[in-house]
Amino acid sequence: MKENYYLPRSGPMPRPGSVEESREVLKGEAFPAPNVQQITFRAMEFTAVCPKTGQPDFGRVEISYVPNELCIESKSLKFYLWSYRDHGAYCESLAANIADDIVYAINPKKVVVTVYQTARGGIELETQAIREN
Repeated sequence: MKENYYLPRSGPMPRPGSVEESREVLKGEAFPAPNVQQITFRAMEFTAVCPKTGQPDFGRVEISYVPNELCIESKSLKFYLWSYRDHGAYCESLAANIADDIVYAINPKKVVVTVYQTARGGIELETQAIREN
């Protein structure tokens, strides 16, 4: 990945090197907010890795925010969420980490991140993080 933290304008996306790098891409690709009151993204194919077993955890992520001055660019969000594919994290911390990174990238007036983990061992998990400025 280039040090300027921008994605290529065309062609295939490079594989994320780390969550930290992709967080910088999220910030670097942000754009001026239009006159909208709320924006919601739903990522239906989210994957992270269980830090205990190394097995994949599947689920979905919903990010809803009230823009301040900047908005998240969807391609950079896909890249950012992809970086969790090889990252060990508990579902309970994922919502908080993603919310913190959204705040870092665009400083929204409010963001709500909900992570829905698909059933494993018969148990589904839903976690939510809310940040307000």
